[in-house]
Amino acid sequence: MRRSWHEFTRLTLHTMQKISLPSPKPLMTRTGWSAFMLALIAVCALAPALNLWVPEGSMFHMSTYAVALLGKIMCYAICALAMDLIWGYTGILSLGHGVFFALGGYVMGMYLMRQIGRDGNYKSDLPDFMVFLDWKTLPWHWTFSDSFVATLALIVLVPAVVAFVFGYFAFRSRIKGVYFSIITQAMTFAAMLLFFRNETGFGGNNGFTDFKRILNIPVATPSMRMTLFVLTGLTLLGFFLFAKWLVGSKFGRVLQAIRDAETRVMFSGYNPLGYKLTIWVISAVMCGVAGALYVPQVGIINPGEMSPANSIEIAIWAAVGGRASLIGPVLGAFIVNGAKSWLTVAYPEFWLYFLGALFIGVTLFLPDGVVGLVKKFKKGGEQ
Repeated sequence: MRRSWHEFTRLTLHTMQKISLPSPKPLMTRTGWSAFMLALIAVCALAPALNLWVPEGSMFHMSTYAVALLGKIMCYAICALAMDLIWGYTGILSLGHGVFFALGGYVMGMYLMRQIGRDGNYKSDLPDFMVFLDWKTLPWHWTFSDSFVATLALIVLVPAVVAFVFGYFAFRSRIKGVYFSIITQAMTFAAMLLFFRNETGFGGNNGFTDFKRILNIPVATPSMRMTLFVLTGLTLLGFFLFAKWLVGSKFGRVLQAIRDAETRVMFSGYNPLGYKLTIWVISAVMCGVAGALYVPQVGIINPGEMSPANSIEIAIWAAVGGRASLIGPVLGAFIVNGAKSWLTVAYPEFWLYFLGALFIGVTLFLPDGVVGLVKKFKKGGEQ
């Protein structure tokens, strides 16, 4: 018996030595890295040059409106990327991610309101809406709002904690599919109603606006607008690389297995709760960061950002671009919001009809989105 056991062990080790595990795939192909570098150059060099140094009369000048619009759409693209991680790669459709976007925006908005100082209409240390409501002191949740470092930490922590608490109870109860989508939409609707109330200390219906400075630097200057634009672009590119690495790792492969067959994953010895909760929190933090970058560029944050329609739009961006592709949702955010910017000016009464028709059309005829359509054309061309 001893000889046979030693022989078995020797043969097993010998076999294991012969087995060669597949080498990990590169983060991106050469073409992908080339496109990434072009995007990096466009964000960090080309856009600032066209906006700050090219004269306004030139056809190559990038207007302030274009800077603000592209900066806003890049914030939306971060949300679409976050949606792809949970929907495209994990199979969890959230219709409430707008609440995490708004929470990050409100945290940044509180800091920007404190930066106004005594330059408000009432010349008070308190924000104008608090003076109007006859508040004498700041609420407890405004304690760290005058610190930029604390604000950066809270931009991450607040969406993360809310997502963790909600996700833990939802995933532990094994709520899935349309039921999960419904309760996420109920969550964002409840949050919107809460923030509409004046006594919560978030500005009520009007929210926060009339921002003056950030780090004691005026917000409305061209240089600050371009700085925010570049920071947003770098954040989007950084999150894209992070998401690319994440979905290619063992963690990402387990997420895709959960999406395809969660029961089999459980039988294989994995507990889906930890994986789903982790990616849910990561996705919420990404939306919170996007909201924080959005507010100083747009100049306002109010409870309307938590409306269920906004959360549905995030899912539409991912669907139009193509789920489980990472680049697809980013493209979808640019395509849909570019069309929205044009249609809301040219044909404002038809915008919602167009959005609904677009979502239905993509669902029926382009289940893989724009990226899937491009791949079909490539395969057809190769044949």
